Amino acid sequence: MRIEHDFIGELELADDAFYGVQTFRARNNFDITGEHLSDYPGFIYGYAKVKKAAALANCELGLLDREKCDFICKACDEVLTGKYNDQFVVDMLQGGAGTSTNMNCNEVIANVALTLMGHNKGEYQYLHPNDHVNLSQSTNDSYPTAIKIALYDDIGRLFAAIALLRDAFYRKADEFKDVIKMGRTQLQDAVPMTVGQEFHAFGTMLDADLNNLGIARQAMLHINMGGTAIGTGINSHPDYAATVCRYLREITGDDFVTEPDLVAATPDCSGYVHVMSALKQLALKLSKTCNDLRLLSSGPRCGLNEINLPKMQPGSSIMPGKVNPVIPEVVNQVCFHVIGADVAVNFAAEAGQLQLNVMEPAIAYEIFKSIKMLDRALRTLAEKCVDGITVNKEVCLDFVLGSIGIVTALNPYIGYENSASIAKECLATGKRVREVALERGLLTEEQIDELLTPENMLNPKLSAESRAHYKQR
Repeated sequence: MRIEHDFIGELELADDAFYGVQTFRARNNFDITGEHLSDYPGFIYGYAKVKKAAALANCELGLLDREKCDFICKACDEVLTGKYNDQFVVDMLQGGAGTSTNMNCNEVIANVALTLMGHNKGEYQYLHPNDHVNLSQSTNDSYPTAIKIALYDDIGRLFAAIALLRDAFYRKADEFKDVIKMGRTQLQDAVPMTVGQEFHAFGTMLDADLNNLGIARQAMLHINMGGTAIGTGINSHPDYAATVCRYLREITGDDFVTEPDLVAATPDCSGYVHVMSALKQLALKLSKTCNDLRLLSSGPRCGLNEINLPKMQPGSSIMPGKVNPVIPEVVNQVCFHVIGADVAVNFAAEAGQLQLNVMEPAIAYEIFKSIKMLDRALRTLAEKCVDGITVNKEVCLDFVLGSIGIVTALNPYIGYENSASIAKECLATGKRVREVALERGLLTEEQIDELLTPENMLNPKLSAESRAHYKQR
């Protein structure tokens, strides 16, 4: 055991703990979510990069001696290997605007550096968490900067998961490109399409989300590092903000820029709102797609039964043979969480007062958790559902041939009123559109067959010449 102190008093810590007294207090104070910094290692690594950049900037500006700088940097590099993830024990939700997270990082890095220097943990007279690791910083600039570094990386990895699902849909679109089916609007028969067109649309929506999220990601490159407590830069060198940003660019390889007005930037959470909104948009469209997959696969005897989802597990404890669409269902639930997280982030972004938003821990938690869940959900849907989907061609074609909606193809040639009358008779008698149109003699059998061939109703074909041609015939 070892004794550490802060201005509140002394505490006894286990000697194998690399965190210190302030982290110990925070761990006991904030037992809220059961999820800790260690559950989001990207956040830890973002903070390690901030501390390394700060040490290098302080050394260059003559505020930190070379030896201490070198050992802080070595300690940060050790943290970046993941070796000390279990030492980041503070709950993701915490009071204090992230101070506990900052001190958890300061204390771990300080104690790792001390052991590298040949000293004991807690011998802060040689290298101090506040005086050296936290030099020229405040939680209020280091915490949001670490969040943005981590989010920029996490979103980049999320791109790969989105692309994986998009490509799975595109492969199915090509596989099903010749399968005719009935399109539907408001759950009612509309006009024919192909299953390939339907699946291509699923992929196209994800392409749009990649673009939207890419735009939002750029907001994470704008940082307030150097503003210290409220954006005035108190306790830092006049050149510190520019210098630390330069080192962050070198360390991360990303184009971080310092906001021109740090007083405005310190409480500003609009970048997070932009990112969360893009994640919500992705969740909304992903959930809609899962709804469609569940509906299209409904049955197998009493539903649409146009497609078959892979059979993953028995679906009932009482009904033998029942198989449920469990993968789309779980993805739906992930999407519901993300949509709710967007509301939480909006409230948290609004809740800051004056020169700081103390609710950033809630923002960080909701966004990090949403990205983690979406990443897993996208990969699960691609690999355990979409890749194994098959189509029931005969069911799809029978729906088309028996549909009243195909009468829409006759509108330009016999007029809306005649088409509506045919539809009404079909509904009343159960006859098919071809049969009623032929009985009425509005078009020849050859014309009807040509116009109602499903393949001829898939793309724009109407021209003034073709319409006149049919009327003449």
